[in-house]
Amino acid sequence: MTNKQKILEHELKYQKSLQSITNRIHAAKDTNDILLELHSDLLGFFDADRLTIYLVDSAKREIYSKIKTGDEINEIRLPINSGSLSGFCAQSGKLLNIQDVYDDDELKSFDPKLKFDKAWDQRTAYRTKQVLVAAITYNRYLLGVVQLINKKGGERFSQADQSSVLDIAKVLGIAFYKNQKVAQKPKPTKFDFLITNNILTDKDLDNAISRARKTKKSVESVLMSDFDVSKENVGKSLSNHFRTRFIPYDDKIPIPGELIKNLKVRFLRNNGFVPVGQSDGKVIVTMENPNDLAARDAIGKVIQAKEVEYCVSLREDIYEMIAMFFGVNEQDILASSGSIEEILGQLEVVEDDEDDELDGMSEDDSAIVQLVNKTVIDAYNRNASDIHVEPRQGKANVVIRLRIDGACQVYQTIPHTYKRAIISRIKIMSDLDISERRKPQDGKIKFKKFAPLDIELRVATIPTAGQNEDVVMRLLAAGDPIPLEKMGMSQRTYDTLVSLISKPYGIVLAVGPTGSGKTTTLHAILGYINKPETKIWTAEDPVEITQEGLRQVQVQPKIGFDFANAMRAFLRADPDVIMVGEMRDQETVSTGIEASLTGHLVFSTLHTNSAPETITRLLDMGMDPFNFADALLGVLAQRLVRTLCKDCKEEYHPAKEEFDLLVRAYAGDFDALGFEYADDFTLFKANGCSKCSNTGYRGRTGIHELLEGTDEMKLLIQNKALMEALRVQAFKEGMTSLLQDGIRKVCLGITDFSQVRKVCIK
Repeated sequence: MTNKQKILEHELKYQKSLQSITNRIHAAKDTNDILLELHSDLLGFFDADRLTIYLVDSAKREIYSKIKTGDEINEIRLPINSGSLSGFCAQSGKLLNIQDVYDDDELKSFDPKLKFDKAWDQRTAYRTKQVLVAAITYNRYLLGVVQLINKKGGERFSQADQSSVLDIAKVLGIAFYKNQKVAQKPKPTKFDFLITNNILTDKDLDNAISRARKTKKSVESVLMSDFDVSKENVGKSLSNHFRTRFIPYDDKIPIPGELIKNLKVRFLRNNGFVPVGQSDGKVIVTMENPNDLAARDAIGKVIQAKEVEYCVSLREDIYEMIAMFFGVNEQDILASSGSIEEILGQLEVVEDDEDDELDGMSEDDSAIVQLVNKTVIDAYNRNASDIHVEPRQGKANVVIRLRIDGACQVYQTIPHTYKRAIISRIKIMSDLDISERRKPQDGKIKFKKFAPLDIELRVATIPTAGQNEDVVMRLLAAGDPIPLEKMGMSQRTYDTLVSLISKPYGIVLAVGPTGSGKTTTLHAILGYINKPETKIWTAEDPVEITQEGLRQVQVQPKIGFDFANAMRAFLRADPDVIMVGEMRDQETVSTGIEASLTGHLVFSTLHTNSAPETITRLLDMGMDPFNFADALLGVLAQRLVRTLCKDCKEEYHPAKEEFDLLVRAYAGDFDALGFEYADDFTLFKANGCSKCSNTGYRGRTGIHELLEGTDEMKLLIQNKALMEALRVQAFKEGMTSLLQDGIRKVCLGITDFSQVRKVCIK
């Protein structure tokens, strides 16, 4: 047999073995089956002594594997970092082929920080020598790591072994991804009956949901009007999902006068229900969503009955029943819509000539007190950051909007006749002058004094046109710090920031506009360095996040105890680390720089647009360039961008033009991200579901740019270089701009480009 024939025979044998392994992997019922049952087959394929397959736990930034010992299944976990070979492979994506793991020089040739954990060898008296490690990925998503230990012949793993492990890693990546998809079973929806019985396709349902969102109609009405689904079938689907009776509108339904005599039209519409009768001692209530616990709680408060039967109806049918029962038409109802449940039902509807009387209505009126309290509680429960109370000109209703995930949404409208009472109530809660309507005022509300909710609100009143006053209330809810590793930073930004905050002295600034998460980031940093041996002082206004071990101080500018005074006091209190909520003036900045130059680590925030701009801003404020350059460790600029709803985001293959747009906008080494245009390249777009209030977005994540105070950067600062020169140098040193980090998160499916462009330009 010729040498060529031997090579060909060997290749055929290899392909046959690979195909056999591939078939077994894809035939496995789940990931555990692959980890536990295919272990010996894979060992034989590689002629290795030991093999471990790890999976990724993204939430904990760890990899883990399951090992079967007898009848027991044990789990091992490793952090994704350079503290282990597999952890380093997961972190870097690099393939490792090591001749001797005890050879530190060989390890350092891959990375200076790379280490081999010898503890396992020491416990088991086993000698690890050769190691081959490869990342398991699919579509550039890290799914795991495969690790081989000790070639049976004692030699180094060959180039052929490297190719083989990459082949197996690719097969495992496909299998793991498939198993993840299978595990993520779709949640049941109220339209499953229509899909199961082939009355509707999944695509039709998606189109109907999209159309309903655009036209502001219910999905059920769109299905009936645009997709020829009968009302009977829609009713069956709702009845099947909610496991209750479907009640359609019927003009022959007797008016349940006794049940509705004390109810308000607006209250019923806002809660999406109406009582339709009584049977066998039960009150029958039909609802748009019988699973809405808040609505059912409201029903229990206004309908006194030992037992209530909850049925389901279309939203439009409920509105028609309400109109029929109360003898009003749809226009009458719409004209009075926007009230807040039973609270606004207590506010009497008045004629225009009664306006003056109600403008003098008491701010202590029970309905007004309840209205303001409930607005704050609802805003807190919806994770709103701000409440905007906006009186309109003339006799237009007052609009109340909530800022949720960075975007304002209309919460409710209030009759214009109550605007003075509402504003006065908020002023009283804030200890502001209710008679002063010509000048802006600032105050705070300790809400615990007025309702069983321990939060603080920062209040600002501003005079507006038409002799009105706007009020903006920022919710300052107490909370725990977020771990630094869960802040959504890129690996380069995270590693650089950790190295900066590990230094003994210097100044680190978090910058960005109001509401960009600067304080949250600083507390994540403090949480990382908060150790028993470190004394940390913070000056905040107010203290929003509390941590055990920190000495936290709330400044009181009204009595002269401002940030600068707090810092000077801290310097006499033996600090290691000082955090100042905001550097608002030259005195505070100068004191912070002085503290950082005298052996203290200082953190603070500034309102600037980018990291390089921060440096020029501080120099323009009169900071000494040499002292500032010596003190500076780094500047972290950030924004919060809305994230796609995980429950409904839609995967799609973008057009080449859209991909090219991202590449051009990135304006840097896009290839370094590891994304290229191919048939398997996918992005995600907003869709909309009940979890995200049909917006397609839920929650926010940070995008960051980190400028490091290197020697070259310090030299530019000392020479008062222009901002563009600072920016160019930062990019040379590896800085990723806000826009670039945002585009990276677009490619990872976390957000979309439209949201990134809303919060940053470059």
